[in-house]
Amino acid sequence: MFDITLITVGKLKEKFYLSAAEEYAKRLKGYCNFHLLELAECRLPENPSSAEISAGLEKEAELILAKIPKGTWFCIFTPEGKLLSSEQFADKLKEIKLSGKSSACFLIGSSFGMAPRVKQRADFMLSMGPMTFPHHLARIMAMEQIYRAESIQAGSKYHK
Repeated sequence: MFDITLITVGKLKEKFYLSAAEEYAKRLKGYCNFHLLELAECRLPENPSSAEISAGLEKEAELILAKIPKGTWFCIFTPEGKLLSSEQFADKLKEIKLSGKSSACFLIGSSFGMAPRVKQRADFMLSMGPMTFPHHLARIMAMEQIYRAESIQAGSKYHK
């Protein structure tokens, strides 16, 4: 079975987000080995300088890069990434599976983004669109789209 890992920087606290994340994780287990890794966000002062932000992103980069499974296809969610429809995203995941990869890893960075070296490590950059979303909601959106992509590939009625 294909392995999918979602790395997120920051922890969910709100019950409604936790409930949604648990539901999609449960649904995904029917299609793949799904793993959710929550990494701690670097604490910064109230109004951090650009140097403090860069230093924080570098600390987060160390944690992120250490957690990416070896040999996996690595995709980051970032505003400058490519826009794909749900069907195109499903096709992309199918392409990865057919390429011989046994796993995919997705990343949602912290509220300040991610270090340039994490972006350079990515095999693919994916955008959720030009709007800004809270990172907790982005996690649910990513999980739902991964589930939708898997259900499209399986020919289920979930995607209409």
